[in-house]
Amino acid sequence: MSSVLPGEGRPSLRQRTETALRASWDRSIGSAPAVLQLVVAVTIAYLLTHYLLDHPFPIAAVTVTLSSLGLVLDARPRRVLETAIAMTIGIALSEVILVALGQGVWQFALTVLVSLTVTRALSSVAGLPILAAVQATLVSLMPVPPGGPFTRSADAVVGGLVAIACTALIPRDPRRAARREALKFFGAFTGILASLVTVLRIGDHATAEIVLSRARGTQTLIEQWRGSLDSAVAIARISPFLRRRLPELVELQRMQLHMDHATRNLRVISRRISVLPGDRRRPELAELMASLQSAASMLAQSIDRPELRPVVRQSLVLIAITLDPRTFLRGEPFSESALVASIRPLVLDLLVASGMPLEEARRTLPDITT
Repeated sequence: MSSVLPGEGRPSLRQRTETALRASWDRSIGSAPAVLQLVVAVTIAYLLTHYLLDHPFPIAAVTVTLSSLGLVLDARPRRVLETAIAMTIGIALSEVILVALGQGVWQFALTVLVSLTVTRALSSVAGLPILAAVQATLVSLMPVPPGGPFTRSADAVVGGLVAIACTALIPRDPRRAARREALKFFGAFTGILASLVTVLRIGDHATAEIVLSRARGTQTLIEQWRGSLDSAVAIARISPFLRRRLPELVELQRMQLHMDHATRNLRVISRRISVLPGDRRRPELAELMASLQSAASMLAQSIDRPELRPVVRQSLVLIAITLDPRTFLRGEPFSESALVASIRPLVLDLLVASGMPLEEARRTLPDITT
């Protein structure tokens, strides 16, 4: 089924080309800090092994440095260290087999088998044994360097140490990636709230089903935000240049955790709205969701402007004190009251995400146990 809406034309070749070029440019600009870090790190690894250790062809140092740091979003020190160790193990195992058994076809096969088996036993990350096996095969197939077989293991150790040092001393700005992923998530979150406002205002069940589908697809965005924040916190803990940002990043981790909870509750609300009986307008509920959308938008802005969070909390408190299903919609069917009840956990999660202690947030909601 076509995704083009009625009355809209398909993008022209020129528009598609411009979009592709813009995406390529964004990728290049977004990866610039990582590229610069890689260039500096690999140059340092080469200089140390070539001039200090007098190894004429320090290929292992270069490849271990590049592969350990990589261009991926997750540049946390633990991942860098795990990658460097796996590749070094592959190289060392290959050199042991080379010294003990020599070079040949069956020795090559044995090298691949041993490197894959050992590194897979040591790591739950499926990609690391492949990196280790690639390094092992290079060692197995290439001539022994002038310095002896274990010079490549020494090069790999140097490459891993350089990668770890550059993670701390020449860090990429982890806050930029975390901010980008956060704003991408909030864009989807507030967009869903805006769509629910429209659904409630016009009573359109078909649109409600589409919004529910979008809400179910938000988990990837929240996981990407979490991964970028975990990486940022891990780097800030070892980097003397970013350690002062650690409290800010930890606070954003707390926000992300409770926005994860809020997103799960938003899916529940979307489902309830999609099954409300009758295609009729529900203006009171629409205004309630519009207020939540406004608060969530301001919470997104508070990532760059933390001074907005007290205003966010105040707005949410004014919403929370009205959320008594027995009085919010007097005379309405039970389904509407049940929807109000399901909105209460969402407001609670947003309050805690904005910095309010959980128990204090709970006290803002009307008691419905009596």
